[in-house]
Amino acid sequence: MLLLHRTVVPGLRQAYRLKSAPSRLCIRACSTNDSFQPQCSSHAISGDNSSTRGWRVMGTLLGLGAVLAYHDHRCRAAEESPRLYTREEVRSHSSPETGIWVTLGSEVFDVTEFVDLHPGGPSKLMLAAGGPLEPFWALYAVHNQSHVREILAQYKIGELSPDDKAASILKTSDPYADDPIRHPALKVNSQRPFNAEPPPELLTENYITPNPIFFTRNHLPVPNLDPDTYRLHVVGPPGGQSLCLSLDDLYQFPKHEITVTLQCAGNRRSEMTRFKEVRGLEWSAGAISTARWAGARLCDVLAQAGHQLSETEAHVCFEGLDSDPTGTAYGASIPLARAMDPEAEVLLAYEMNGQPLPRDHGFPVRVVVPGVVGARHVKWLGKVSVEPEESYSHWQRRDYKGFSPSVDWDTVDFDSAPSIQELPVQSAITQPKDGETIESGEVTVKGYAWSGGGRAVVRVDVSLDGGLTWQVAELDGEEQRARKAWAWRLWQLQAPVPAGKKELNIVCKAVDDSYNVQPDTVAPIWNLRGVLSNAWHRVHVHVAP
Repeated sequence: MLLLHRTVVPGLRQAYRLKSAPSRLCIRACSTNDSFQPQCSSHAISGDNSSTRGWRVMGTLLGLGAVLAYHDHRCRAAEESPRLYTREEVRSHSSPETGIWVTLGSEVFDVTEFVDLHPGGPSKLMLAAGGPLEPFWALYAVHNQSHVREILAQYKIGELSPDDKAASILKTSDPYADDPIRHPALKVNSQRPFNAEPPPELLTENYITPNPIFFTRNHLPVPNLDPDTYRLHVVGPPGGQSLCLSLDDLYQFPKHEITVTLQCAGNRRSEMTRFKEVRGLEWSAGAISTARWAGARLCDVLAQAGHQLSETEAHVCFEGLDSDPTGTAYGASIPLARAMDPEAEVLLAYEMNGQPLPRDHGFPVRVVVPGVVGARHVKWLGKVSVEPEESYSHWQRRDYKGFSPSVDWDTVDFDSAPSIQELPVQSAITQPKDGETIESGEVTVKGYAWSGGGRAVVRVDVSLDGGLTWQVAELDGEEQRARKAWAWRLWQLQAPVPAGKKELNIVCKAVDDSYNVQPDTVAPIWNLRGVLSNAWHRVHVHVAP
């Protein structure tokens, strides 16, 4: 997407003119220099004087080469002498009317014509208007790539004055410096913010995913919160009283425990990318994990604050204590009807697998919304409120939505699509791995299956020949309750390897209790954001001779 801007951004023309101006001035200055007027010699080279004259011609040519080299040096020097600006001048260019300038290091850029084309949206780039990019590039490390810097270079107009720079140099701290240490087995998809998944061979080793290898999805730096001073603010209804709850206060509510699978909306996005490019982290099949969660029911806390079910549409909005340099926090929301339903078992969780929440997973308190996409399970919870509309957070309104395969980034209308809540039926193979060589005789195929909304998985079908023939896998794990199947089913199939086969195309598909089934290919469900990827999972393996 960013590479495309090099050919379509109108602002490049302006940048080119600015960049070319010193060169044109140099040419005019040098071409009018009276001291550089080379003349061609008309002397013949003959007779006894031919050797002398030859040396004279060679000397003239060497002299001409030196003059040309000096001329080229002068032109380069003129071209490479940037215009200098003060930080005060940069600060005065912070709106479309004055032009929008930013700095990176000692360089100054006029990005006025690029603002509307910024892939993250104009508002994100405008946060840096008139100032440095460093605080934002430190937060979103995806910018620190060569092709992004190449695009930015097209807009360079000069450099900061050395005197001003020495007095006012920006001091920034790394917002990720205090992130927790992670397990080395995790497959990292991005370091800043940290996003990682367990390898497939570990993912289904246990029904309950161990905390250190539970998949991690962070949007911002991990806050380091003091449990003694932590407070959760629950906004009361009009005329009611708001709550300010410490951890000890939350412990006073009845403790509720449930086993819940969390899945990122982008799980298996890499398979969509192989079909057609999408925007997002390249998750494999590991952006899903299961834990035993404990905490206070959200419905109990809301009731304590005086909230009741509403006859009109309402939403419970969550705000995290993780934020960017501008103070913008991660946020999301769920319908009030789900939040207030005791059967929905929505938790304000403070324990994960019998331990306090790890920092990466929301310590000290996070939301757990069974059967719902992971994006609504807000971590490091700081505020809960009931509103007539869903959260205005970017991650609720401008992300985590599905679209037709025909929609691209030029035609997408985020307001036209509902926010993802419950997820579709899903399954994947974790053993054997794609490309692995297996022994002839018998093959053991393992994996997981899950469906959103509390719908139970009733069957997993496995094929060894790309979907021509099928066998039913054995389901393992906890029995699932009707309409409360919050956790996955692990499954396995032991089957003979067909005689003479040198390779197997293993496929799996799950069916839930509403008889929803996975689509066979990615093509009809492809979308520009790469979410809701639940086509048949395919693994190709070789058979040892």
